[in-house]
Amino acid sequence: MIPLLHDFTGQTVLVFGGGAVGARKARRFAREARVVVMSPEFDDAEEFGGAQLVRAAPRSADLSAWLDRATPALVVAATDDAELNAAIEREARERGALVNRADEHGGREPGSVVVPATVREEPVVVAVSTGGTSPALSKHLRERIEPELEGAGAMAELTAELREELRPLAPTVRREAIRSVIETPAVWKDLRSTGAKRPQVVADVIERVVDREGGSP
Repeated sequence: MIPLLHDFTGQTVLVFGGGAVGARKARRFAREARVVVMSPEFDDAEEFGGAQLVRAAPRSADLSAWLDRATPALVVAATDDAELNAAIEREARERGALVNRADEHGGREPGSVVVPATVREEPVVVAVSTGGTSPALSKHLRERIEPELEGAGAMAELTAELREELRPLAPTVRREAIRSVIETPAVWKDLRSTGAKRPQVVADVIERVVDREGGSP
């Protein structure tokens, strides 16, 4: 499977299933999309991240009408009925919607979607997936990675500014200067401790690189 980032702004995610798995999926997407969750009952309505909850028992014969009404970009099949989940998947595929089967692990149909464990330090996003085989491992790895990303968002913004400001330099010098900024522990320490966008240490690093490599275009 190839990892991709998808913008769900203004789109609908339709979740079938009111249990813990459905709630987790709903919370995950509620930050970026309109989420509708359908189930005859919900374990805890407060756990669905503000998603729209529809109390209904979907039957295979009714799925077509529900999908036509919601026009979802992504359909999540998270019920405890494997046959119903399979029917949900078939109906979603017929409409060209993305499909996430919460009850499948490992082998999947082409076009399937796996929702990864995600660490965010905007604008940096890191996703971890085991292809659905071990959610516990994905969670464990996410928790290990999370502390390492502290300051990564500020670093991304800083280096984006540097790419523009250093354009007069020769390309090789510019690349080396930015690489050196990223690899300098003192820069990370300063970003993490003060949140400053332009610590003095950055200027020092760039000056050393330019002196060493030569900065003429």
